Parts: sequence; structure tokens; C-alpha cells
Amino acid sequence: MTQAYAMALFALTMSISPGPVNLITLSTGVNHGVRKAFGFVSGATIGFTLLLLLLGLGLQVIAEKMGVLLDILTILGAALIIYFGYKLVTSDGQIDAVDHAAPSFWQGAALQWMNPKAWGACIAAVSVFNLESSRPDLFFFVVLYCIICFFGIGSWAVFGSQIERFLDTLRRRIIFNAVLGIILIVLACLLVVQKFLIRS
Repeated sequence: MTQAYAMALFALTMSISPGPVNLITLSTGVNHGVRKAFGFVSGATIGFTLLLLLLGLGLQVIAEKMGVLLDILTILGAALIIYFGYKLVTSDGQIDAVDHAAPSFWQGAALQWMNPKAWGACIAAVSVFNLESSRPDLFFFVVLYCIICFFGIGSWAVFGSQIERFLDTLRRRIIFNAVLGIILIVLACLLVVQKFLIRS
């Protein structure tokens, strides 16, 4: 039972902590509402838990041997995050204008697979809880993480929809979107720096 509590706490901490996926979810909640954010949240949740499952089933060994692949995924992930950031920075703040640009299920799933934070969290979980050696523990953790991850990421969309009322002027919405966009772009650059420069 102690292990289950530890797993739940790990999943909650990793799911709800700020990161590219949660910031994009926040902006989606602000600009489109919770319902429109549902697809992205679902995709991010399923993408993450599928990655966790595959790493627990042994993909971690392959991933460690294919460092170049992880490097490529990091670059693609950073590019996707910068794209989302750019769209926010250049948004004119009109709800109707950004309505068609609500991130999709597939973008959420793809972003998790290209997100170094997601890979790091999955690899840490597999190692910390020794999931490769116990299939029941792995499957339990994947299901637990899926539930917690959905509500953890989804809470950012709810939070975004709640603060939307304070962004009742076009100027405030433009500033908010620009700040979030800049943060996303900086985060993407930091991920690349951390991956390549600090390592060398």
C-alpha cells in the first residue's frame, strides 16, 4: 500500500507541475474553454501513459542505445513548443480568431513523445519503482498514472477557463497570450540547452 501511495504522489507531482504541456493546456482553457481543451488533454494523457507502458516493457533499453533518436525527438519537441509559443505571441486576442487553432488530440499525444520532461519522468518512474521486473506493478502504475495525469493536466484547462473572466479586455488577453507564448519559447530553448550543451 505504501508503494501505491508513493506512485500516486509521483504521478500527481509530475502531472500537475508546470511544463510545456500544462502551459499549452492553460492557454487552451483561457482561449477556448475546457470543452475545447479536452482533446489536447486526452491526447497528452494517452501519449504519456503509452510512452510509460512501452518504456516499462523494455523500450528503455532500446532508447538508451538510440541516443540519436532521443536527440531528434528533443529537437522536434522544442520546435513544436516554439510553434505553440509563436501562435500565442502573434495572437490578436480575439476568441473567434484563435478558435480554429485549438490544439488537437494528436498534437497532445505527439508533444508528449517529443517532450524531454515526459521521457525523463517515465524513465525515472520505471527505475524508481522497478517496473521492468514486475508486470502487475507496471500495469497498475500505468492505469493509476493515466487517471491522475488526465485530471492533473485537465486542472490547468479548468484554471485557464476560470481566469478567463479576468481577461475581459482585448489588451489583457493579448498580454496574457504573449507572456505565455514567450514562456513556452524560453522553455523550449532551455530544454535544448539542457539536452545538448550541459551534457557536453
